Amino acid sequence: MEHRLAAVLAADMAGYSRLMEADETGTLARLRTHRIELVDPAIAKNNGRVIKTTGDGMLVEFQSVTDAVRCAVEIQERMKRRNSDVPKERRIEFRIGINLGDIIFDNDDIFGDGVNIASRIEQLADIGGICLTAAVATQIVDRLDIVLDDLGEKSLKNISRPVHLYRVTLDGSSQPFQQAKHRPQEARPVSKPSILVLPFDNMSGDPEQEFFADGLTEDIITELSRHHELFVISRNSSFIYKNRAVNVREVAEKLGAQYLVEGSVRKVGDRVRVTAQLIDTTNDTHIWADRYDRKLDDIFAIQDEVTAAIAATLPGRLEAAQRDQLARKKPASMAAYECVLTAKVLHHRSTLPDNEQARALIDRAVALDPDYAHAHAWRACILGQAWVHDWCEDKDTVWNEIGAELDKALALDDNDADVHRILAAVNVNSNALTTARYHQERALALNPNYDLVVVQQGELLTWLGRPEEGTEWIRKAMRLNPHHPERFWSHLGKAHFAAHQYGEAIEAFMHLSVMDHVQHAFVAASYGWLGDEIAASAHAARVRALEPGFDLDAFLGTLHFTRDSDVQHVRDGLLKAGLGNGLQPAA
Repeated sequence: MEHRLAAVLAADMAGYSRLMEADETGTLARLRTHRIELVDPAIAKNNGRVIKTTGDGMLVEFQSVTDAVRCAVEIQERMKRRNSDVPKERRIEFRIGINLGDIIFDNDDIFGDGVNIASRIEQLADIGGICLTAAVATQIVDRLDIVLDDLGEKSLKNISRPVHLYRVTLDGSSQPFQQAKHRPQEARPVSKPSILVLPFDNMSGDPEQEFFADGLTEDIITELSRHHELFVISRNSSFIYKNRAVNVREVAEKLGAQYLVEGSVRKVGDRVRVTAQLIDTTNDTHIWADRYDRKLDDIFAIQDEVTAAIAATLPGRLEAAQRDQLARKKPASMAAYECVLTAKVLHHRSTLPDNEQARALIDRAVALDPDYAHAHAWRACILGQAWVHDWCEDKDTVWNEIGAELDKALALDDNDADVHRILAAVNVNSNALTTARYHQERALALNPNYDLVVVQQGELLTWLGRPEEGTEWIRKAMRLNPHHPERFWSHLGKAHFAAHQYGEAIEAFMHLSVMDHVQHAFVAASYGWLGDEIAASAHAARVRALEPGFDLDAFLGTLHFTRDSDVQHVRDGLLKAGLGNGLQPAA
């Protein structure tokens, strides 16, 4: 047995028995996801070591008190953000206690008074809170910028002496044990476009349609709130204007709404008609309008369908309107949001000069607002594009930067679908497809109508050997955003090729205005399998021209198929097209 001084973190899940009784499978799945995505990475990043786990808790050893507290704060703050859009009765929340003491280590387990105290004070912590002993608090006073409440001395079960405790105040509402540092003066908060959804008018003369109209309005507000690049005014403010004539400029001035959504519901026989329009309140102009006619079979299904259509369309129309405004502005007037918006547009063009401009703009956005999670996520995305296309001198340094940006984005906002979308993409590039699936599913749960998340689901399914499903998701993304980036066609072409649908694959790739050597290679392989030697040779020649050092094995190594048969399928197609290394295709 070994004795040594160590910091012990004890954590358990609040309401575990209640949640397991209500939904055992779902609770275990969500807890596992939180462990994989959040808890375990936070422990590893802060040099902790998990000693023991139970169904609802764990003991973790740290050699540094600072690391232990930093880890606990990160877990609780990120869990709070992660739970912000989860119903209270379904939330997974933790209590955490931390003690510094003499610990007995024996056969990968820990014992002693120090461990017992950590376990006891964890039970006194608030749900979602952290409780520390005085031994821990005095060690971190000059090292961490956190706020503590002095709880005084407490008697603990089976501990002979009272123990002086402190509570970490995560919302900063109490008197500081140590004042947190202020943000740099040059940092400016992000200014997002604000949008107000007015209650939809019931034009039917049917009181039952009133519930449908109100439900539709609330669902649109909820769905738009999933887009973290928008500031959506709450339902309470919106419904003040129910059944009232609205002066657009007055509402805009009172609530600070830059854009306004209004609409109506009308029942006509066995059909229901929903109209919606988007208004720019600065000049009272209509940016977008649409009408939805549906048969009145299932009112709730109609509500879901129309909500999804409006929520999927509006952000794109807003972005287009913002781009129009930016085109009339001088670059010096840009704020953080505007920098991010313009960087996104440049990123989607997928060229080296555009990527360089996008990097400059996204760097500026982060400098303007260091706490803007969406900017950090997109910086990782833009750097990732440079990494994939070899548009950077030191790929190892850039790869580390991508990881650091995503860590920062996750710590700032764990409920941004873009953060998890980009994490999924990064893990695909690392061939860590299991981890990629966790982040992709999280992104879909956070924003199921986001075209970039939906198209990536199709891309991931293609790599996982399910290309037929992949094509369905990619086409859904195209429907969600009719003005989608060109690269969607490339994803569709690869999915059709993997599904042995060579004609459809070629047609998809032909939508691209410019093809790189990878896309020409897939077209060449498609023609190879179709037996069209002339067309296959022509595209093989383009591959050689664009990539003079093309090597078949190196090319196959850049793909992320999980099935050997899919890799062999590409190899054989390329060999048929004359792009081999002296090998022949399989029979």
